[in-house]
Amino acid sequence: MVGMSEPCIGVLALQGAFREHRRALERCGARTVEVRRADQLNQIAGLVIPGGESTTIGKLLADWNLLEPLRERSRGGMPVYGSCAGLILLCTDIENSDQPRLGLLDATVRRNAFGRQRDSFEADLPLPEVGTEPFHAVFIRAPVLLRTGPDVRVLADVDGRPVAVRQGTLLATSFHPELTEDLRLHDYFLDMVRETPTRGQPS
Repeated sequence: MVGMSEPCIGVLALQGAFREHRRALERCGARTVEVRRADQLNQIAGLVIPGGESTTIGKLLADWNLLEPLRERSRGGMPVYGSCAGLILLCTDIENSDQPRLGLLDATVRRNAFGRQRDSFEADLPLPEVGTEPFHAVFIRAPVLLRTGPDVRVLADVDGRPVAVRQGTLLATSFHPELTEDLRLHDYFLDMVRETPTRGQPS
């Protein structure tokens, strides 16, 4: 049973694989809530931005007046994890695109870097940050980072191209851990939230 002392993690639920992330987080012991309104950001200690269509999610973030409140909460210390489309939306620069984005992660991203849907693949990646065993990563129309800033730490790569990174309280992956049974990345994000002095809550 999930205890009330566990952090409440929001999962952005505008579009994409938010239900799968909720299930993974709850299996790790977190309380979760689907986030669709700015006022809900005050109820959570961390936020997951799922995979999906980054242009659609970005447009909805802008249309529903979520972009600036989310930026403020993140800059105030709330941990945020973005997978696939979530990674794209976190980046400061998106190659050949002016779509709405949060612009929090000091990196340049290329969308669909490995090809289209038919080029999706799976790979066992060394990911020492979460353990000694390789992490089975599912890549679906996955992005990669072309540039990372000095404060961005690369956690995993494919052929030298970063696919998992951390910058302070930001975590981002090109792949979809919510589509596997491996909970280590969700556990890692929960630890980030637990270790945040204010647990991401507004003062």
